[in-house]
Amino acid sequence: MPTLIDCSIAIENDIPSDPPMMIPRVQYLGHESGAEQMKLFFPDIDTKKDLPGGKGWAVEFVSLSTHSGTHLDAPWHYYPTMDGGKRAITIDEVPLRWCMGRGVRLDFRHFPDGYLVTAKDMEEAFVRIGYTVTEGDIVLVNTGADKFWGKPDYLVKGCGMGREATLWLCDRRVRVVGTDAWSWDRPLPLIANEFKQSGNSSIIWEGHFAGIEKGYCHMEKLTNLDLLPAVGFTFFCFPVKIKGASAGWIRAVALLDD
Repeated sequence: MPTLIDCSIAIENDIPSDPPMMIPRVQYLGHESGAEQMKLFFPDIDTKKDLPGGKGWAVEFVSLSTHSGTHLDAPWHYYPTMDGGKRAITIDEVPLRWCMGRGVRLDFRHFPDGYLVTAKDMEEAFVRIGYTVTEGDIVLVNTGADKFWGKPDYLVKGCGMGREATLWLCDRRVRVVGTDAWSWDRPLPLIANEFKQSGNSSIIWEGHFAGIEKGYCHMEKLTNLDLLPAVGFTFFCFPVKIKGASAGWIRAVALLDD
């Protein structure tokens, strides 16, 4: 049997690892409520007599952002244009071929929270694992932030990718990247504090805004990247197809080579 590693977090209630406006809401309707709902489709049933044990279907109603849970951001999320002025593509327009490829894991857990990853850091990371990045690779950044999922501290954990690090990958025709942190960029509260002190607006969302120059997608809120080898696996991250949306939820899965 092939070895599959689930790299996705679950969508669940009451998780303080998102800002309040982005926390998902899941309403669970159990089998008893489902029995009553079934009357809408089968008005002549006696729920006690005609349904097994008097129970019907279970159903959930979910209210969430397209950026809740493990998801893939489309270039439209970053800016209206990409690749020198072309209209940025939305999540339903992301080519499927981008969402399956050779996986590469970069271990950046040695960097402190809030560290800005540079192009030099990227280059050195590939030298360390003895691998030359190639077109179509899916590059995953293991920051260790996922160990704090479910806690408020998650929002300020992990290093982040800067503009030059992001473009370094894009220049090598990498189209999809990912992180186990809340954001591809450094933690936003840390950036906000630095901006308050320096007034330097170039640091704001610089990893995301790199997509204005070169269109790319990134995954956020991955998990279990520490279970992956540096190379030797195929990565799958097909997004839910939401018309005109800036992101889509994914079930991110790594298939290890035999």
